[in-house]
Amino acid sequence: MIVEEEFQAKLTYYLQESYQDIDPNRKRPLILICPGGGYENLSNREAEPVAFKLLSLGFHVAVLSYSVAPAEFPIALRQLGKAMLAVKEAAKVYPIDPKQIFVMGFSAGGHLAASFGAFWNQPLLADLTERQKDLCPTGLILCYPVISGGVYQHESSFQRLLGKLVEEKKEELSIERLVTEKFPPCFVWHTLEDQVVPVQNSLLLIEQLVEKQIFCEFHLFPKGPHGLSLGTKETDSPNGDMQNRDVQGWPEMAARWVNEVSLQNG
Repeated sequence: MIVEEEFQAKLTYYLQESYQDIDPNRKRPLILICPGGGYENLSNREAEPVAFKLLSLGFHVAVLSYSVAPAEFPIALRQLGKAMLAVKEAAKVYPIDPKQIFVMGFSAGGHLAASFGAFWNQPLLADLTERQKDLCPTGLILCYPVISGGVYQHESSFQRLLGKLVEEKKEELSIERLVTEKFPPCFVWHTLEDQVVPVQNSLLLIEQLVEKQIFCEFHLFPKGPHGLSLGTKETDSPNGDMQNRDVQGWPEMAARWVNEVSLQNG
């Protein structure tokens, strides 16, 4: 039997200074990153390089190194819940706006982030805090996310997440089935050429977000394989196949969206 206490997560912060001669009282949004890796490992390409990019756009960042296989659901989800509470606690000391905490996820990390969007107010996480509303992310940024356990599933991600219960439980963790009016706002992007996690994953989610009138923005880029991260030289692979000019603007698009959501939340 796998128990939660056997696994540990790590939360790494990348924080901005508040300068006396600019704005000493400024509090910035924080973006909490969940790297991808198919629930088998964690992609370095979707962690620190992305954090540095987001820093350049004016945000605080934290990267969650969550537990992967043999850890099974809901261990990583609960680790993300604890990370959210840790960030809220850090906001008492550092210039973080506790009302502007966004969760970003890539691929399987996108499934984790989206799962958190579905389960933040459910009994599964209720024991983490007396104020369950403290778990609610301000918004989600989902990059080529694993979403569905149906026809378009990324089979190995669900196998590692659910183990022997995969056939029994994968439909229950299909995020498109879990969207309610309490689901957070979402920024989503994918590529049409993704052969690992089909773009239909994002489309199924967007369809439900629109139906439930959840504030969302979706970008479909025509070119590029799965796992592009920033699409720049900084996050290129040893094979040199992970640079893509089409997608390189997504962080700026997401930053504009984050600022818009932040303004709405006051």
